[in-house]
Amino acid sequence: MGDFLLSIWTYFATNILTQPAYLIGFIVLLGYILLKRPLYECVAGFLKATVGYFILTVGSGGLVNNFRPILVGLKERFNLNAMVTDPYFGQNAVDAGLMENFGRTFGDVMILLLIAFVMNILLVRFQKYTKLRSVFTTGNVQIQQSATAFWILLFCFPDLGRIQVLIFMGLILGCYWAVASNLTVGITQELTEGAGFAVAHQQMFGIFIFAKLAEWMQKRDEKKHKSEKMDKKLEDIELPGFLSIFNENMVATSLLMLFFFGIILLVLGKDYLIQAEFMQEGQSFLFYIMTTSLNFAVYLAILQLGVRTFVDELTQSFQGISNTILPGAVPGIDVAATFGFGSPNAVTIGFLFGALGQFLMIGLLILLKSPTIVIAGFIPLFFDNAVIAVFANNRGGFKAACLFPFLSGIIQVGGSALFATWIGMSKYGGYIGMFDWATAWPIFAVIMKVLGYVGIAVVVIGLLVIPQLQYRKNPDGYFMIVDDYEQYAEKYQEQN
Repeated sequence: MGDFLLSIWTYFATNILTQPAYLIGFIVLLGYILLKRPLYECVAGFLKATVGYFILTVGSGGLVNNFRPILVGLKERFNLNAMVTDPYFGQNAVDAGLMENFGRTFGDVMILLLIAFVMNILLVRFQKYTKLRSVFTTGNVQIQQSATAFWILLFCFPDLGRIQVLIFMGLILGCYWAVASNLTVGITQELTEGAGFAVAHQQMFGIFIFAKLAEWMQKRDEKKHKSEKMDKKLEDIELPGFLSIFNENMVATSLLMLFFFGIILLVLGKDYLIQAEFMQEGQSFLFYIMTTSLNFAVYLAILQLGVRTFVDELTQSFQGISNTILPGAVPGIDVAATFGFGSPNAVTIGFLFGALGQFLMIGLLILLKSPTIVIAGFIPLFFDNAVIAVFANNRGGFKAACLFPFLSGIIQVGGSALFATWIGMSKYGGYIGMFDWATAWPIFAVIMKVLGYVGIAVVVIGLLVIPQLQYRKNPDGYFMIVDDYEQYAEKYQEQN
């Protein structure tokens, strides 16, 4: 019986839970069934949501692949023996080093994922007490985080038995998924004007912190200069003369990427790109740079189309789940879903200023002869800093959208280099590298390493206190922002 149940779980985890497109489709299907919609509407919703998510992954994957010549080139051309900050490189590093360092196998990671996911659902189910509203549904991210979290706990408690490790880490990771994604509920509702989802990714603490800092910065400037709005949002800025071409998102993205990719590809050189088989013999170097750069705008447009396709279905159908199984809950989904809201130019601005911060910190590591040199992976470089700019722009304007991705880039590289070296992952060539894993998780690890088993309790209790503080700050609007956004917005505008 145990083997039969395990095989069912393995099938579900392999084909649905860890495949975000099918998990989102399954959630939409279940939601529409619970809403008692006609069968054809249920099937249509499932297909539209699944295909929409596949469109999003085509856009995301295209952006990542487009960056590959730069990632590989910087590593090979300049003989940098370095760790790549990228979730997939981090996952591979765990896979390569688990047995060698701790005598454990990667198979335990999937069991950990199950325990953490169940923990997340239970915390949301009892939201009357926990004040938690978000279910983490981004399956590929769950695998990456389960792998890295497993390594971190084994580093802190190398002598723990298999069952104890899985239970303790399942508890911590489940709380992190529930609490961190819950932090993004309110600010995402305001960004999307009540779209009904939260962010479930790798930079949830970062999004919340920088959104709040952006809001504080805006209020400080308004108070100081006694004007209604000191710093315009990107979408409100009308540029004069020839600069007005930057008002068009596709044109702005294309020109900025031509500048960014062009410089780095020129530094790498035509000979290297041909030798590495990124370019073909006889191919125009100018048009290779143009194609690589302009494809960034293409894949960004595809990604945004995917967002528009599945978010509406997910929002409508999740009402069935939140009305019956998990009252008051919202789905936590891929960070890329936010790129369809706010200013499209914020995505490009965030990427560029985040890249500037990362490259500056990488140069500093080389200068200081750090034992771990970092190669900036595209996923932290783009997805962390782009979303921070989207939220910062929405709450603080243009200045915040430039400043906070820059700071994030510095923190990502510096924090990852220090932490991955300390826990021994850097020598396997990769670390997850995204904002929360260069800030919050190193703090968790220090607490557990210093305080031992007491540290586990401190981390869990510390996480569970956060939603209580959020609720106490605004008890009237806390659940209203999910249950009835229009009423919340009306009340909020009246108060302001």
